[in-house]
Formats: sequence, C-alpha cells, structure tokens
Amino acid sequence: MFWKRKKEENEPLADLSAIGTDLHSHLLPGLDDGAQEMYETVHILTGLKELGYRKAIITPHNQADFFENPSDKIRTKLDEVRNHLVKIGFDFEIDAASEYYFDHEFLQKIRNKQLLTFGDNYVLFELSPTLIPINFDTIIFEMQMAGYRPVLAHPERYGYFYTPGKYRELSEKGIMLQMNIHSLSSNMSPQVRKAAVSMINDEIVAFAGSDTHSYQNIEIIRNQLSNPNLIKLVRSGFLRNSDL
Repeated sequence: MFWKRKKEENEPLADLSAIGTDLHSHLLPGLDDGAQEMYETVHILTGLKELGYRKAIITPHNQADFFENPSDKIRTKLDEVRNHLVKIGFDFEIDAASEYYFDHEFLQKIRNKQLLTFGDNYVLFELSPTLIPINFDTIIFEMQMAGYRPVLAHPERYGYFYTPGKYRELSEKGIMLQMNIHSLSSNMSPQVRKAAVSMINDEIVAFAGSDTHSYQNIEIIRNQLSNPNLIKLVRSGFLRNSDL
C-alpha cells in the first residue's frame, strides 16, 4: 500500500484544475508588456482554460514612469475584455487586480487606499530584482495597518532573499508568497529553480501563478505537468488559489 500511495502521489498532473484560479498574468490588452491585442488575450485565456483553470485574475503592472495604470483604467479594460468574451461565446471567468512595483509612489497609494485588491483584500506587489528597498519592513507594516494583505510576486527571483530561512521569515511576517510555475522549468536559472523548490519543500507557497505575458508561457507551464515539484505543490493542500 505504501508503494502504491507513493506512485499515486508522483503521477503526472492531468491539468491544473486543482489550482482552479490563475493568479498573476498580463492579459489586459495594451496596458503593459503582456498581451497587446484582444486576439492575443483570447488566445492566452484559451490556453489557460485548456490547462484546467476556471478563472484568471489579471494583474497589469503598476510602476511609476513606466506603466501608469490607475484602478479605473484597469476596470475599464477589464469590462472591455469581459464584453468581448461574452460576444464570442467564450465561457471563462476573469477578474483584475494589479502588480504594484515597490517604488516611490507605492506608499502614497497605500495611504490613499488606491490599491486594487483580489480575494480577501490581497495586494500583489513586486520588488527590484537587484536591491531590497531600505524601507521594506516599514511599508509592509503600513500595508497591513491599512487592512491590506501583502502578496509578494515571484519571490524566487530575488537573490537577496536566498539567505537560509529568509523566505520563512517573510511568511511569518504575514507576507504571502506567490511562486511562478514556470520558475520550475529549465527556462529559468538554477538559482531561481532552487529557490522555488525550497519554498515548496518548506510548504510556504501561498499562491501559484502563471505570470503569463504571451502564449509561450502556456507552453512552458504545460511542460511542467510531470514535474515532481509542481506535483508536490499542487497536491500539498497549502495553495490558496482555489479560494479566489
């Protein structure tokens, strides 16, 4: 029975229906460095549906001087995509939040309650790939005091968190960790893959995301369905995606 159970645990995933909701993508056409045209959006959403997802929470970038995407602009574009999906008879649920860059405008957006949230007042944010902000702890505290629940996008990419125990420390501070599925693939560096696997083994990944910018991401994720680390993550019972 033990060997049979172990074999079942390692069976390749048929799809990602157990995750249910994809968190983190760039599919609202023309808002950032993701999909630029409506047909691209539909093509990628079709890929997500074929992977077993029932819903996608689309999160365009928000970064001062690069991607200025206030909440009303995002909501307007979301409505356009929803209306188009109805028009073409494509049955797939979409919602939107944003991926906020930890820049000089972020604190003001927190204080002005200008952040687009998803789920239970979650806020997705990202950091500089090279340098942790000196005011990181202070702003995380401000987010939490404002009632927001911080979700750090792709923490496996930030080399300054590779110190042993650092991801656990972030999690214990109430920062939920959102890992990109394609970080488990050979397309990413060994360091990124190692960090992603470490978080999975420590059972501290709260959300899995596709971080989809193009259909290429769909292909990469599809190729991970037999990856033992993704199988372990999906079957761990710790992911919160299905609640979104």
